[in-house]
This record gives sequence, C-alpha cells and structure tokens, in this order.
Amino acid sequence: EVQLQAFGGGLVQPGGALRLSCAASGFTLREYTISWFRQAPGKEREWVSTIRHGGRTTHYADSVKGRFTISRYNAKNTAYLQMNSLKAEDTGIYYCARGRPSLGAIRNEDKHYDWGQGTLVTVSS
Repeated sequence: EVQLQAFGGGLVQPGGALRLSCAASGFTLREYTISWFRQAPGKEREWVSTIRHGGRTTHYADSVKGRFTISRYNAKNTAYLQMNSLKAEDTGIYYCARGRPSLGAIRNEDKHYDWGQGTLVTVSS
C-alpha cells in the first residue's frame, strides 16, 4: 500500500526553523517527484517546493526561495523540507505529495496522485 506520512510541524516563533519529514512506504521515493504544498487558513492550497524524480533538481515558490530547502534521503525513503527564517505567512497545513509531473506542471495538484495527511505549521510569537 502506498503511503506518505508528513510530520514535523509545530509552533515556532517568527525567524525560527522547522524541518518537515515525508516518510514514504509502498514505493521507492527516488523514482517519483515529491512536492510540498501548503494551505493557509482561509486560503487555497498552494505549491511550495518540488524535488524531481531521478536526479536532485529542486524548485521553489518565490515566497520561500532562499529560506526553504527540499531534499530526500534515499536510504530512509524520506523527503524533507527544511524551513528557515519562518514568517507568520508561512503558517498553514503542509502536505507532501508524489507524482511524475512534467517540469511545467510541478505546481499542479492534479499531477500529484498520492498525498500525505498534512502537518500543521504555526508561526507566531
């Protein structure tokens, strides 16, 4: 059974850091593109970052570029999202998802066919 389990969220002060994990089971994570999306309260879900299948090409939304780093550790079949210099506007539920979207479609939710359950990140003083 394919599963993605996102965890690592929590409450952090502005300027702080968190590392989210996305543990995969039932498939080999490096063979798929893994993306992180987030949904802020009262807003639509938005794409945050992607690490492409096969290689280690990464992509970031402009709002997180330079602050967030996506990676994966193949031996643990786990992907990560290191979030630094967190801001209040980073608050939301973070989801990891897998798929094989083309480069032009990495932001598309419907190109990702399996999703984790989400982990809540709250940035507040």
